[in-house]
Amino acid sequence: MEKLDSTVAVFDSHADAEKAIKKLNAAGFDMKSLSLVGKGYHTDEKVLGFYNAGDRIKFWGTRGAFWGGFWGLFFGGVFLSLPVIGPVIALGYVAAIIVSAVESAVLIGGMSALGAALYSIGIPKNSIIQYEDDLKADSFLVMAHGTTGEIARAKTALETTNPKRVDMHFGAKVGSPAMV
Repeated sequence: MEKLDSTVAVFDSHADAEKAIKKLNAAGFDMKSLSLVGKGYHTDEKVLGFYNAGDRIKFWGTRGAFWGGFWGLFFGGVFLSLPVIGPVIALGYVAAIIVSAVESAVLIGGMSALGAALYSIGIPKNSIIQYEDDLKADSFLVMAHGTTGEIARAKTALETTNPKRVDMHFGAKVGSPAMV
């Protein structure tokens, strides 16, 4: 077990979230320590679908290029339909945690699979409620996970990319996502 801290930035647009991921990657952050969560499509769209194409995903919808481009860059991904929030795509570290929570039925009372995953990496319940509200409002979550020093550096980088807000969360003890 290792101690894991997280920085979570909330973005109002997929373009800003994309810039943030690219900034973190350019700053030397390992893609295995990053996560991206957002809605897969707008409710006014008629068709929703996706399929694997090697290490990429082909995604139909207005954000197809956005999600398809990132799917292969991240450590893993999951597409979920969450009550009240709707369809959500989670990529990276948090995707592995979500899958682990669902497979082992470790869901925390009244929380979605996403909420349980965030809680398991040290994010407090009141912040989870806010992040789920942000997702309902079509915002995107960009997360960096690591040591206190790494997430402080991530927070500094993320603050330059036009986030709605940036939060830091400390102290969860978790296993490596590769073992999840």
